[in-house]
Amino acid sequence: MKFSGLQKTSLIDYPNKVASVLYTSGCNLRCPFCHNWRIVIDPKPPFLKEMEAIKILKSRKKYIDAVVITGGEPTMHKDLPKFLMKLKKKGFQVKLDTNGFYPEILKECLPFVDYVALDIKTTLEKYSILGAKNTIDFLCTVNMLKKGKIPYEFRITIVPGLIAFEDVSQMGELLSGARKLVLQQYISEDTLDKEYRKVEPYSSKEIKKFAKTFEKFVKNISLRL
Repeated sequence: MKFSGLQKTSLIDYPNKVASVLYTSGCNLRCPFCHNWRIVIDPKPPFLKEMEAIKILKSRKKYIDAVVITGGEPTMHKDLPKFLMKLKKKGFQVKLDTNGFYPEILKECLPFVDYVALDIKTTLEKYSILGAKNTIDFLCTVNMLKKGKIPYEFRITIVPGLIAFEDVSQMGELLSGARKLVLQQYISEDTLDKEYRKVEPYSSKEIKKFAKTFEKFVKNISLRL
């Protein structure tokens, strides 16, 4: 594998752990609010090769607890399960961020993963706005995680225009019974679609109102504001 970047230290990407973060390039979706759009649309060298990434991570082992693989969309890459296996053999805890559209690759990854974060972008109907032709594979991932044993979180960035209060009921049915739901505040800086840079984020008070409504479907809800 090759990577578009490595963040040596993060205190926010893996709950309650100090982590290094690896960024894969490319994505099947075109979310207008994406902040990593440069490595999605037109990833440019220099790329970080797999062995070099592992070498850097090994040198950081006394400073970090875990490695987070994010993107882009990591599960687009068929070599991902083998890379995660190598990380586990080196003694790292591993968190994987995904949009859920490659359930077969994700299934291969799960034996080598300690935690999964699945992004829930919007209602199923609105996924077409993001470039998805259908949501069959996404639904497969949702059910796989809900029925599985791997710790996970469903993560929603509350983007005005893509998520409204009237959408909570439909989204909640999809999430019903999930172990954990995280609601994140939208940041309107440096987005793929420049129009979304003008979008006023929901207030903290409004996001807490979203959380209260989602409690009908998921008991364990965290806020990242």
